[in-house]
Formats: sequence, C-alpha cells, structure tokens
Amino acid sequence: MFKDNQVFSSFSVGDIDAASDFYTGKLGLTAEKTQMGTLDLKLSGGQRVMLYPKPNHEPATFTVLNFVVPDVEKAVDDLTAAGIEMMQYDLPDINQDAKGIARDDRNGPAIAWFKDPAGNVIALMELPS
Repeated sequence: MFKDNQVFSSFSVGDIDAASDFYTGKLGLTAEKTQMGTLDLKLSGGQRVMLYPKPNHEPATFTVLNFVVPDVEKAVDDLTAAGIEMMQYDLPDINQDAKGIARDDRNGPAIAWFKDPAGNVIALMELPS
C-alpha cells in the first residue's frame, strides 16, 4: 500500500535551537529549520529525519539514530574531543571498554552510544567487514 510513498522518520526535542547547534555544529550534519518550526536533518543518500519541538519532551528510551562509521574508535575519539560524552551501560550483555565501545565476540558490529542535548540516544556503529 505505501511502498512507493516518500518516508522519513522523526523524533522530538525540547529545544530546536540547541538541537540545530548540536547536529550541525558537533556532528557536522546539514540541517534546515522549516516554516513549521521543525529541524530537517539531511542525511547521506538523500535521506532525512525531522526533529520537532515538544514542550513536554521526554527523551526516547531507545536509539533514535544509528550512524554507520568506518572506524568507531576514531569516531568516538572525535566526538569525545568535541565534548560529547559516550554512554556506559550497566547491563550484563553489553561489554564496553573504557571509551564506551562495545564489541561483539560473534562478529557483530562495534558500537558506542551518546545522547543529543534532548537526551535522545544516538549510536555509532562499525559494521564487520
């Protein structure tokens, strides 16, 4: 029914200006503020994600964006240098190193997580070759 329709994802933030500063300034994405008061993130391959302001915003309890990177360790180092703190999960099935990078012993992706200013979780993922 919808296979030929344009599709995009969206999630809320508490402060659209802080989100714009973070996603463009810290992550280097291209973004456009729209007439509706939303922030349209332009992603590779022509994809986009819409961030919308929500006065009673509550951070998502799940990962809202996954960035595939060629070298997760370098990406973590770059984000840390930019003042972004990587998350450390206290869960028995996630073993992270001191930098916050989890590596799956069964050839899964190396992955690390951080939060945007609204508290939404974002992942960096290095896929196995």
